[in-house]
Amino acid sequence: MAKRERVVRMSVEQPLWRALTAYRLLTMVYAVLLFAFAHKQFDRPWVAAGYLAVLVVWTLATLPKVANAASCTKRFLCADLTVACVGILLTPLADTHERIAAGGPTLPSIWTAGAVLAFAIKGGWRWACFASTFVAAANLVQRGEPTRDTLHNVLLVWVASIAIGYVVEVARASEATLARALEIEAATRERERLARDIHDGVLQVLAMVQRRGTELGGEAAELGRMAGDQEVALRTLVSSGLARPSRISRDESLGALVAAYEDEEPGADEGELDLRTLLAPHAGSRVSFAEPGTPVPLPVPAARELAAAVGAALDNVRKHAGEGARAWILVEDWGDEVIVTVRDDGPGIPAGRLDQAEGEGRMGVALSIRGRLRDLGGSAELVSVPGQGTEVELKVPRGSTQ
Repeated sequence: MAKRERVVRMSVEQPLWRALTAYRLLTMVYAVLLFAFAHKQFDRPWVAAGYLAVLVVWTLATLPKVANAASCTKRFLCADLTVACVGILLTPLADTHERIAAGGPTLPSIWTAGAVLAFAIKGGWRWACFASTFVAAANLVQRGEPTRDTLHNVLLVWVASIAIGYVVEVARASEATLARALEIEAATRERERLARDIHDGVLQVLAMVQRRGTELGGEAAELGRMAGDQEVALRTLVSSGLARPSRISRDESLGALVAAYEDEEPGADEGELDLRTLLAPHAGSRVSFAEPGTPVPLPVPAARELAAAVGAALDNVRKHAGEGARAWILVEDWGDEVIVTVRDDGPGIPAGRLDQAEGEGRMGVALSIRGRLRDLGGSAELVSVPGQGTEVELKVPRGSTQ
């Protein structure tokens, strides 16, 4: 048996977390060395030594927190930013005014940027903007007055952190798109394998039954037509994987196959549903189904109502267009709205016939189709030219179905 495709997910964030871990360790050592070489110039070296001892313990103890996005919580980020800002504000208490005025480094020095970068990697550019604003305020308070060097350093941290946050957001979106593409590719290869190994023989038998039944006529012709419908449904399943399990019963009054879905499980109205899975079973020897290559998600109630409206349109084709009429279903996803078009090659509807039917109390189109779409905030447009068939266009805005 062939080995199933497995989608291997990659992470574009993990190298960033590893780089941040290394950055925090290196800048911690750098801050300690700066103090070690210049401790004699401090007014209160014990204040700086005490803070740097806390910084070293904090950096080493929180290494697991910056190992990945899951462990880097909001609470840790706020505490980390607090450690950085406290170190900046303690600098005037430890160092001399002359060194500060001359542009001397703060106690945490460039370690502070690591706290801001953690915000950027975790939450994107908005979080980076939030953290860098606090750092900027702490630096301005520490300097006493905004100097050119201070503004330069603050602006540099601000721009760099926001840029990195934006890049992280773009990378996440690209990663999600790539993962989805890999899943689709793996699913396509699996369907191709199933088609090769299993379904080709069944499809050939169904096609042969259809041809022989048509040639023999009578009850055999009806059996051949049923085999043809099942062949089309099976091909839909193999090619797109959309057909849902159903029980098939023969409606004698319509002379057509009707797919009746099994009862839904409790709570099935929650979440979203791929509209294609509801419409694919309509495909048959006289019904063609065309759909996008990607899912068409809609809230479950909206998807069911739209599918029911399509079913009502197909019922009208079976009832009024004749046994030999063909129908086509086209699904289009435009992002802000979903459009389903049902077209047939029947004789069409004479002008004024729909208004006359409504006046006589036959409300099939008005209630089963237009009423359903109106409840969804959408619309149903029917265009029919005598002798050229009928087209029903069903539109559902996505915003109204949430």
